[in-house]
Amino acid sequence: MDGTRARVVGVLCVTLAAAVGATIANAQVPMSSNSPRLVGSDMAVLESGENRKDLPCSVTPNKPTLGFDLKFHSGYDITMPMRELAGNENLLSVLFRVAPAANREETTYFTQRIRVPMVAEDAKGDALVQGFFDVGEGNYHVDLLIRDRAERVCSFSWDTEAALPAKEKQIQMVLAANAIAGSEGDQFLAEKDIQRSGDAVNLKVLINFAPQNPHARAMQPLDLTALVSILRQIDKHPNIGKVSLVAFNMQEQRVIYRQEDAAQIDFPQLGKAVHGVTLGTVSVEQLARKNSETEFLVGLIKSELVGSVKPDAVVFAGPKVLLDSNPSKEDLAETRSEVDFPIFYMNYNLNPQQIPWTDAIGRAVKMYKGTEFTISRPRDLWNSVTEMFARVVKSKQLKNSATASVPASN
Repeated sequence: MDGTRARVVGVLCVTLAAAVGATIANAQVPMSSNSPRLVGSDMAVLESGENRKDLPCSVTPNKPTLGFDLKFHSGYDITMPMRELAGNENLLSVLFRVAPAANREETTYFTQRIRVPMVAEDAKGDALVQGFFDVGEGNYHVDLLIRDRAERVCSFSWDTEAALPAKEKQIQMVLAANAIAGSEGDQFLAEKDIQRSGDAVNLKVLINFAPQNPHARAMQPLDLTALVSILRQIDKHPNIGKVSLVAFNMQEQRVIYRQEDAAQIDFPQLGKAVHGVTLGTVSVEQLARKNSETEFLVGLIKSELVGSVKPDAVVFAGPKVLLDSNPSKEDLAETRSEVDFPIFYMNYNLNPQQIPWTDAIGRAVKMYKGTEFTISRPRDLWNSVTEMFARVVKSKQLKNSATASVPASN
């Protein structure tokens, strides 16, 4: 380790899955030391750069891909025959390190221990071990080894690149260039202190925490990441003054979480509420009422857009909401004259070609002469948030100028 500056963190997500369907996962075991204490033989394997298969395995690196959270996600898949793990119990130790190609001294180490339960001698199929890490833009070198209890080693090295296309270079990434971090498994970690600047605007955000597939029985990881990422991009924008959040679920037809006039969104509390959602569950009363979903949506819109304290803008967010009966102009007529602020809809839709028509929320937003953005890719999220705040700041400035130009009455 001479002259090498290293960090050791835990592999956030490593799973061992048998082809027969069994899945085993264990929690991360981070090492807090700034100077990693590694087994000498392990360091020798990593330093050699040789690809070893004393423990038969196949390593497939995953190319870094940009997520909605504006981080590049990378990692690997390791497959090995189940028969190689046969016995009462085994212990797999995974160690890998990632270093920027431009500065190999800035090495980050990841480690994980995986306990394997009893595996039959005649077990068929392969086991799968997966690991994940995040990086900023740049070129990286990765060295990996996995060792079993019998001290057999599988090792592999590769180079990888994380790069934004030319037309996406304006995106401000969460991780700086050549930065390396462990993947965060908890979507709802608290946001760190945010630096604000510029004209402060107060937003109200209404977000439908629901999957793309209305028949799904649980939130899919990709859907959850996208929805939380929409909130984080809004929450950490420097122009935020105060933010009010109303999280709801159309399938349950209820508001699941509310936060008023906060400096930042309380993501841990929001997470508790989201994890309490039971998809596909409706009350007998709701089933008995025709168009109960439409009634809920109309009631929500009317109650949240009208109040004594008006926001500078209202933002709806979430996947498409397709109802048998959409809100009508008559349903929302009494509130349309009272809304004098911009309204936006950030529609999370991974496959807009499959469902090109406007949904219930989009129709309602259009009645208020609002703007709809389609969020299909990470760059859509960045561009829409940037444009939205520019419009809100301009709207507030014009409103303030108009108010200042009105002469005071005697």
